[in-house]
Amino acid sequence: MAEKASGSPASFVDQSVVPGDVVLDLTSMANQTIKLGGGLRQDCDAIAAMKAGTLKFSKPNKYWVETSQKRYVPCAGDSVLGIVADSKADNFLVDIKGPTIAFLPVLAFEGGTRRNIPKFEVGTLLYVRVVKANPGMNPELSCIDASGKAAEYGPLKDGYMFECSTGLSRMLLSSPRCPVLEALGKNISFETAIGLNGRVWVNAGSPSTVIVVANAIMNAESLSGVQQRIMVDKLIQNLKLSS
Repeated sequence: MAEKASGSPASFVDQSVVPGDVVLDLTSMANQTIKLGGGLRQDCDAIAAMKAGTLKFSKPNKYWVETSQKRYVPCAGDSVLGIVADSKADNFLVDIKGPTIAFLPVLAFEGGTRRNIPKFEVGTLLYVRVVKANPGMNPELSCIDASGKAAEYGPLKDGYMFECSTGLSRMLLSSPRCPVLEALGKNISFETAIGLNGRVWVNAGSPSTVIVVANAIMNAESLSGVQQRIMVDKLIQNLKLSS
């Protein structure tokens, strides 16, 4: 039986939870609208955990359970990195590391019409947004934001893509900025696209810089903020010595 939540919502943030734990009591959060991410479900006025992990919160109103699992469970609103697996008349089939293949409608692009349908080869890497994710159904994707603009979504060219845990992806996207990305950004110029599905794309002016950024990110998950900065300093020194 689920445990009864007590105290304010903030008292459960960053705490370990297990399936069945009631982490939020909506009766004590009158006039507040909240957004549920992965690992949480609503049962009447209670929000309960569906998997073991750490309860997380991001402003203004999103809660989720963070784990370090490799498997990604799609959730509406997530930005993810997908790989085109096939193309049909009306949709692109896209691998987003979920339980089932996702589909991206050919018109789900800024200004999309039948006259300007994009063409993507199998293997093309895309930065996309999950718009629908219901159990037992293929997730639906889009290359436009909520306002209908392309924003940062679309194909990612060149660079290097690697996979990591979903927990690391969320850490990289956390606010304030993740220490490893902040330290790297003070020393070198690079681009990243981070998917909540445990995929990261990195691009930079030289292959050696891409390798440094990718290695720093992959090694950051088990390190504290101070340790991340020390690691980056050492990697940057080695990069300068080798150039």
